[in-house]
Amino acid sequence: MTATADTLASGPGWHVADVICTASAGDRPFEEAHRDFCVAAVTSGSFRYRAQQGTAVLAPGSLLLGNSGTCYECGHEHGNGDRCLSFHFGSAYMDRIVADVPGARTLSFAAPRLPPLQALAPLLAEAEAARDMADTDAFEELALRVAGAAVATLSGDTHAGCNPSRRDQKRVAEAVRRIELDADGLISLPALADETATSPYHFLRIFRQVAGMTPYQYLLRTRLHRAAVRLRTSNDAISAIAFEAGFNDLSTFNRRFRRVMGETPGRYRARRAGRG
Repeated sequence: MTATADTLASGPGWHVADVICTASAGDRPFEEAHRDFCVAAVTSGSFRYRAQQGTAVLAPGSLLLGNSGTCYECGHEHGNGDRCLSFHFGSAYMDRIVADVPGARTLSFAAPRLPPLQALAPLLAEAEAARDMADTDAFEELALRVAGAAVATLSGDTHAGCNPSRRDQKRVAEAVRRIELDADGLISLPALADETATSPYHFLRIFRQVAGMTPYQYLLRTRLHRAAVRLRTSNDAISAIAFEAGFNDLSTFNRRFRRVMGETPGRYRARRAGRG
C-alpha cells in the first residue's frame, strides 16, 4: 500500500484525514471506491485522478471531488507522491448543505476537481494550518466550510455576500451571548445551531457575515482574551489560567496563545510586569 491515512478529527456524518501517498512514476495507478462524498485539498505533490465525472490532474491548491459509492483511479505518471487533507461526508450531511446553498440542485459533484481558485485559497490555508498546528477542534467548522465551498462554487452561488436578515442577526447575537456566558465550557457548532433553530451550515454562514469570524474563532478569541487579562492581573499559575479559560491542556493553550498574541504566556506575563 502506497498511501496512509491518519484521521485528524471526526463527528456525526464527517471525518477528515491526512493522506500521504508515496507512489512514484513507475507504479501502476491504483483503483479504489469512495465510500462517502469526498473533498480532498491537495497540499503537496501532484497526481492524475480519474472518476465518473472525468479525468483531471490535481496540483497543490486544487480540490478533488468524489461522489459516494463511485470508483476512482489515481496515478503518478508526472511525479512522485502527494499529500492531501481529505474531508469525507455522509449523504445526509451533504444533503443538508446542498439544501442551504442557493442554486445547488443535485447532491452529486458534476466535475472531478476544482482548480486552485483565489477565492478558496484562504480557507485551504486555514485548513492546512489547523493540520500542522494539530488544532483538531477547528475541523468541525472547517469540514462544513470546505463542503459548502465546493458545493457553492460548482453551483455558482453568488449569495454568500448578501446582507443577513434581522432574524439572522438576532440569532447571531444570541449565539454571541451564549459564547460569552459559557466560554469556559463545551460549546459545539451543532449545539449553537440547534439553539437558533438553523442548520449548522446556515448558522456558520450568517455568523461569519455578522461577526466577521467563525463561532470557533470567536470562542477561541474570547478564551484567549480572558486568559490574557488573568495573566496580567493575577499571580495564578499559567496552567490554572489555561484550564479555567476552557483549554484542555497546557501545550494547546501555549501554542494558541503564541499564535494569536505573538508570544508565549510566560513572556507575555513577564513583559507586562516589567521583567521583560
